[in-house]
Amino acid sequence: MAASVGHRCLRFLRGIVPWRTSLPHCENAALSHFLQSFWKVPLRAINTDARKIHTAPARTLFRLRPLPILLATGGGYVGYRQYEKYREQELEKLGLEIPPKLAGHWEVALYKSVPTRLLSRAWGRLNQVELPHWLRRPVYSLYIWTFGVNMKEAAVEDLHHYRNLSEFFRRKLKPQARPVCGLHSVISPSDGKILNFGQVKNCEVEQVKGVTYSLESFLGPRTYPEDLPFPPASSEGWSPGKDSFRNQLVTREGNELYHCVIYLAPGDYHCFHSPTDWTVSHRRHFPGSLMSVNPGMARWIKELFCHNERVVLTGDWKHGFFSLTAVGATNVGSIRIYFDRDLHTNSPRYSKGSYNDFSFVTHANKEGVPMRKGEHLGEFNLGSTIVLIFEAPKDFNFRLKAGQKIRFGEALGSL
Repeated sequence: MAASVGHRCLRFLRGIVPWRTSLPHCENAALSHFLQSFWKVPLRAINTDARKIHTAPARTLFRLRPLPILLATGGGYVGYRQYEKYREQELEKLGLEIPPKLAGHWEVALYKSVPTRLLSRAWGRLNQVELPHWLRRPVYSLYIWTFGVNMKEAAVEDLHHYRNLSEFFRRKLKPQARPVCGLHSVISPSDGKILNFGQVKNCEVEQVKGVTYSLESFLGPRTYPEDLPFPPASSEGWSPGKDSFRNQLVTREGNELYHCVIYLAPGDYHCFHSPTDWTVSHRRHFPGSLMSVNPGMARWIKELFCHNERVVLTGDWKHGFFSLTAVGATNVGSIRIYFDRDLHTNSPRYSKGSYNDFSFVTHANKEGVPMRKGEHLGEFNLGSTIVLIFEAPKDFNFRLKAGQKIRFGEALGSL
């Protein structure tokens, strides 16, 4: 190797000499001898008059160890993000409003490259493994202590009753644990935290304050009137403009479009219910990524809910259009709708970037699936997010505060 490098250096030195000149034969031989003797010097030690320099062999320079480098860079990045989060919390305590710092395209692409769908499927299979009777109490007790689960509300408080983690996550509540508010037209479909709510303006919806996503990207293209029972109606000559997706959803003059985002933490009750009396006519399933949807990620990644796998249920209520969307998250690839046996989420047969539709309106059933307020609708395998988007008159008022905790059955708003 040393000889070959010496020959290359010799050819280089010859190349820098003008082509019309040439070195004498004796000088050429002397130069070759010098270079060859120089490359015979060991790389581990080179003696100089000043000091002795120790160097590593050249082959060790290329012995990169990817795992330590990955752990070091990843740990540094996580540490930086935790510091930023701590600094934001301290500024919030002082009453200062902090503008959200959005992730760059490369950060989102890097996050989406993580095989979260595969990991979530593996987590789902692990949840189905039956635990030994003696192991159930310590495992569930650790989860209860970590996420603050209130087992006094569970229909079955005995931890030995739950054979696996999946049964524990999907535990039912005692009937009196969540009374349904009958005075207000829209109730909370689940336990959780209110991330955002309000009117939908300019076809953009806020997932948290200052961070939006596209309404059309979230719900997908409108598919009336072929498979939906209610095309945009006209009243006294009025009809919604075709240039605005929002106007395609508003079916009655004088109505507005409203939204509400509820985040379910891992310790929350994981089932969700019908938020009002309505009829479900259509289901659209978007296979997608399964990134975390906690409030910190919602502040960091724009259009987070549009990236993730989700199930959109659309229909109508007494004031027009109504939709409920269950958004998947990391380790929450399983979204179940009780009356939809054809729905299979986080399945390898579906590719990201597509969607598939299913209509509940048939020749035998012209209306769809009627749902009563508070009726069981579906469940997650772990915490996630529910997004309500619905049409209502202009005097509809939310009875909420951003960031507040809410429980299933409590009022969201009314006329």
